[in-house]
Amino acid sequence: MDHRTITSQKVLERILFDESAEPKALSLSLLEHITNSFSDDKEIGCGGFATVYKGVLDNGTVAVKKLCDMVDMDEKKFSEEIRRLMKAKHKNIVRFLGYCSDTQGEMVDCEGKLVLADVRQRLLCFEYLPKGSLDKHITGRMMSHVFGSIIHFI
Repeated sequence: MDHRTITSQKVLERILFDESAEPKALSLSLLEHITNSFSDDKEIGCGGFATVYKGVLDNGTVAVKKLCDMVDMDEKKFSEEIRRLMKAKHKNIVRFLGYCSDTQGEMVDCEGKLVLADVRQRLLCFEYLPKGSLDKHITGRMMSHVFGSIIHFI
């Protein structure tokens, strides 16, 4: 791990433990490092718009949400999303720690020709909640209540 990544990791750890700290821009290399290059064994959730990975720091754990490349989300929309997340502060809302917007040129095949294309990576970093998503707990309780009612009815 290079010096810049180590420094970035220390900044992220400070934000994680200091609730008054503001979210910061994070480097792609840091997020790749703490998620083991977004490896399958670090994946903790997946949906239509993003995959969430567990990021392991020296002194803590975070959740890294890697957004899918969506054509309709330009930089302006992504910036607005970050602004909204930075304003959302409440004890019952998972803390937003940082963000990454990285664009690199990559040679890709386009109709039989190699062309240089911009490949965007947009990521959001949140505090990690070890007990998982609230919806899983609510859904489980609601379903057991519904099935219990059905069984009781029969």
